[in-house]
Amino acid sequence: MAVLLKRLLQSARHPAASGRPTGRREASLGTDPGAVVRVRFAPSPTGFLHLGGLRTALYNYIFAKKHQGSFILRLEDTDQTRLVPGAVENIEDMLEWAGIPPDESPRRGGPVGPYQQSQRLELYARATEALLESGAAYPCFCSPQRLELLKKEALRNHQTPRYDNRCRNLSQGQVAQKLAQGPKPAIRFRLEGEAPAFQDLVYGWNRHEVANVEGDPVILKSDGFPTYHLACVVDDHHMGISHVLRGSEWLVSTSKHLLLYQALGWQPPRFAHLPLLLNRDGSKLSKRQGDIFLEHFAAADFLPDALLDIITNCGSGFAENQMGRTLPELITQFDLTRVTCHSALLDLEKLPEFNRLLEGPDTSFTQDMLNSKLKKVSEGLEGTKHSTVMRVLRVALSGQLQGPPVAEMMVSLGMREVRERIQKVLSS
Repeated sequence: MAVLLKRLLQSARHPAASGRPTGRREASLGTDPGAVVRVRFAPSPTGFLHLGGLRTALYNYIFAKKHQGSFILRLEDTDQTRLVPGAVENIEDMLEWAGIPPDESPRRGGPVGPYQQSQRLELYARATEALLESGAAYPCFCSPQRLELLKKEALRNHQTPRYDNRCRNLSQGQVAQKLAQGPKPAIRFRLEGEAPAFQDLVYGWNRHEVANVEGDPVILKSDGFPTYHLACVVDDHHMGISHVLRGSEWLVSTSKHLLLYQALGWQPPRFAHLPLLLNRDGSKLSKRQGDIFLEHFAAADFLPDALLDIITNCGSGFAENQMGRTLPELITQFDLTRVTCHSALLDLEKLPEFNRLLEGPDTSFTQDMLNSKLKKVSEGLEGTKHSTVMRVLRVALSGQLQGPPVAEMMVSLGMREVRERIQKVLSS
C-alpha cells in the first residue's frame, strides 16, 4: 500500500490530542449521593423506531433506573420537511412495547413539557435573543446558493466545507439595511476562543477545536426553528438533564455545545457517547432497512425481553455478556464505565469493488446510487466495518478526518476527479 495512505490511515487511528480522545477516564460518573439523575432519549420522528434507537433508549433507561432517576422522551421534530406521519406515536408505542416506557413524554406529560421541540420555539427564541444581545450570535443573510458554492469550492480545493463567516462583521447599519431589504436571516453562533476540554464518560478526555476547522454554525433558521445544536442545549438545560447518553457521532459536536452553554451562562450535563450499533457488515443501521424496525419484531411475536437481551449482548457495559437476562437483571448489572469504544483500519488495496467502480465510465451518479455501490464494497471486506471504509475514503478524497458523507463528496467532485485523487494516493 502507498506510503502516504499508510500515514493517513495511521493518523486516522492515532489522531491528534486537539481533536480526539486524550485518555480514558477513571473518575466517577458524576452521580453523587443525593444528586438527581435525569436522562433523555431524543429521537427525530423522521422514521419509525429501529434497533439502533432502541439501544440508545435502553441504555438511557437502565442508567436512569440504576440510579433511581427519570427517563425522558423528547421528540426533536424541528425539521418539519422530513417528518414521517405516525412516527411520533410509533416511537412511544414501541418503547412501551419493549417494556422501557418513559417517565415523562409527549403522551404522559410531565413538569418540564411540552416534550416536542416544535412546541418549544419560544424558549429557543429567548436563548437566541440573549446570544444576540451579548454579541455571541449574529444574523446571517447568505443565500442557500452562496453556501452551496462555498461547499463545492472547498471540495475542489481538498478542504472541509465550512462557512467563511462573511456576515460576522457586518455593521449595525448594514444589518439594518439588509433587514429592511430582504428575507428574514438565519442566526449564527460565533465560535471564538479555545474550546473547553471535557471528560466523556466513555471516550475519556476530549477537546475539539471547532473554531479552527469549521465556520460559525447556524443555531436558528430563518423560519424560526432551531438547529440541533441550539435546541439540545436549551432543552437539556430547561429539562434539568444530568447526563446525556447519545450516539458517538455527536462526540465532535460536544465542544460546540459546551461553548453554547458557556455563552448562555449555564452548567452543562455530563456526557457519555455510545458506540453505534452496526450491521454485521459494519455499516450503520439505516431507516431504509425494513427488518430492523421494532414494529417488525412486535408483529413477529418476539418477546421484548429477548430483543433487549440480544441488543445488550451486541455491545458492552456489563461485567460479562450472557444470554437470558431479564430487564431487572440488566439494570442491576449495567456499569457505564464498562462501555467501550472500538476502531479498526482498512487497507485500500483490498477494495477490488471500489477499483472497478473507479475504472468505470465517468457517469453521473446520484448520492443514493453511490451509497449503494459503496455498501457493496464494504460487504466484500470481511471483518471490516463500513464506517471504517467511509472514514478512509474520506481521508483519501479530502485529506480530512471529518467532513460531508463520502457519496456527497464524490457527486460534488465528479468521478474523474475522484479517480485522479484515489490513484494519486495509491501511487504516492
